[in-house]
Amino acid sequence: MVQYNLSFAGAGRVAEALCREMYSRGINIQHIVSESQSSAKSLADECDASWSENLVFDSATDVIIVAVPDHKLHTVINTIECAENTLVAHTAGSFGLEVFPSRLKNRGVFYPLQTFTRNRKISFSDLPFFIEANSSQMEKILACLAESLGGKVYIVDKDDRRLLHLAAVFVCNFVNHMLTAGKEIVSRTGLSYEILEPLIMETISKAGELGPDMAQTGPAVRNDNNTIAKHMDLLSFSPQLKKIYKEITESIIKHYKKEL
Repeated sequence: MVQYNLSFAGAGRVAEALCREMYSRGINIQHIVSESQSSAKSLADECDASWSENLVFDSATDVIIVAVPDHKLHTVINTIECAENTLVAHTAGSFGLEVFPSRLKNRGVFYPLQTFTRNRKISFSDLPFFIEANSSQMEKILACLAESLGGKVYIVDKDDRRLLHLAAVFVCNFVNHMLTAGKEIVSRTGLSYEILEPLIMETISKAGELGPDMAQTGPAVRNDNNTIAKHMDLLSFSPQLKKIYKEITESIIKHYKKEL
């Protein structure tokens, strides 16, 4: 495998996870740039890299991974100073190559479809990486990096990547919010959220094995109006949860009526 010298613009959750995994795989991490000295310097020390607040990268850097919040992406990318041949790639799911200034010759997107949390180690084995670049040569470099982590590479343009990012919001962020709602309801019994964990694990496992359409159960798919009415009454303590329950129940009923 070709060895590349990598640097990071950003030291948040995505940068932290990628940087640590790349370093553990023997990839040379040169430089980490971030406004947050505490987290960035700690990460740099851990990965034998240097740290600074200035987005200036020396000519030895082959690839710069820009992993910053979406609202900072344009400013950071337009501030970067690097060698002409350095590849600059961002990790955002909702942006493409249009965010790069023309002065950056080699441009790309390196988007891992995963949720990241600080100090939580995840498996990169078979993790989907959605890649785009302004040349086949740059695509090969990004693909090589993803494969060196054990990931699966998909060449995807901005429009499809935006849809994938949207799908991720539904299956990750929205699902997690439903778990939070379940936790709130269980807390009213005085019992622990942990009693839901076997159900949660089986739900996800079954959806993966059978497909979510085939795995659906519950009063809405049965159109069990009696149980639905009882649940709505129980949710009188929270108008917000009652509204969510009603809208999702109606959506499930309509979806399965459409399939009949």
